[in-house]
Amino acid sequence: MKTFLKPLTLAEEREYLERLKKGEREAKDVLVERNMRLVAHIVKKYSQTDHSAEDLISIGTIGLIKAVDTFDPDRANRLGTYAAKCIDNEILMFLRSEKRKGREISLYEPIGTDKEGNVISLVDIIEAEGGDVAEKLSLDQDIERMYQVYQKTLSGREQQVIAMRYGLFGKEEHTQREVAAVLSISRSYVSRIEKAALLKLRKAMEFPVERL
Repeated sequence: MKTFLKPLTLAEEREYLERLKKGEREAKDVLVERNMRLVAHIVKKYSQTDHSAEDLISIGTIGLIKAVDTFDPDRANRLGTYAAKCIDNEILMFLRSEKRKGREISLYEPIGTDKEGNVISLVDIIEAEGGDVAEKLSLDQDIERMYQVYQKTLSGREQQVIAMRYGLFGKEEHTQREVAAVLSISRSYVSRIEKAALLKLRKAMEFPVERL
């Protein structure tokens, strides 16, 4: 991680905040640059995520800039105290957004086709809602078949990973890192197990259950 400039002293900070209040663009640049060490410090809290420190520093910097733009010296003593919350919030919002997107992509990944040849995904099978009676009956059959395939095709470890990742059988959905922690294995190993299991499900769904 790169080396950042030393933080401003309280007197220096107040001086640049006053200059910023008068509209000096350079004052804002200085306040941001001299607080980058704070961003790097907060990023260390998230070292166990799937994102690089450089990416998180970029996100944290957005929070820092927002803090400089909205800081009110009359309501808080130090910019750093206020900025720390803004930086942390910005990183948390980013991680939550990425988690939602990652889950959405995984749920919509094709795993096979139905008897009409239409591509089906986990979300089609797990979220069985709506449709007319005929569609619901067909969907119910697909769900039952998917669980049969799940039980007959996947190993115990693969079943455990898929159930935890996608919230099957009433379980809560988990990230790969959370699954890894529960199973005491690496996140990359969880990823390999998940991909292999989804491939098995996809191939197995192409054939009648009797052939499994």
